[in-house]
Amino acid sequence: MADRFTIDVVSDVICPWCFLGKRRLDAALAALDMDVFIRWRPYMLDPTIPPEGLDRHQYMLNKFGAEKLKTIHDPLIEAGRELDVPYRFDLITRTPNTLDAHRLIRWSHTVERQTEMVERLFMAYWSEGKDVGDRDVLAACAGEAGINAQQIRELLDTEQDVEETRAEIQHATNIGVTGVPTFILAQSYALVGAQSPAVLVDAISRVAKEVGEA
Repeated sequence: MADRFTIDVVSDVICPWCFLGKRRLDAALAALDMDVFIRWRPYMLDPTIPPEGLDRHQYMLNKFGAEKLKTIHDPLIEAGRELDVPYRFDLITRTPNTLDAHRLIRWSHTVERQTEMVERLFMAYWSEGKDVGDRDVLAACAGEAGINAQQIRELLDTEQDVEETRAEIQHATNIGVTGVPTFILAQSYALVGAQSPAVLVDAISRVAKEVGEA
């Protein structure tokens, strides 16, 4: 991949701004005449969530309080309208632990289906209210993204890449990632947050020229 412009996207499946950021990146890339390679990197917004997940309403209530919770999703809904990001907060009942989802995203890289896998997981959680901490749900999503669902289901019941995924999550913290999505352009420049397509286009174009890959 040395001859391709690389964007590393550090994100978490249960980060609603990461879903918006992914759609905005899609729009930016559609406007650019470049060969771009996207790598999805894991991050956990809350690594203390138990493997079985938590009741979402109670989790959000504990985190933000009843008053703030009434309007907390409004900015996302408004921002999502520009690219038809189909948030359905009313369907979500669980806040899952995303370690297994990140393992699945990691494996999808080996069959060059990583971006498709990320999109499927975002849709499953944010638009369909599915529990993406459930291994059966993850395997089904893998199948829908063009990956062998049975093989994924079997792998999820093993310890395959658990420590490697945790190490990569820790690496994100070690290099200074404190919020997601974070877009790392050509391993040299970082943009934090769900930036607009125009900002992404400008940044990608400028960094590509600087590194001589435009």
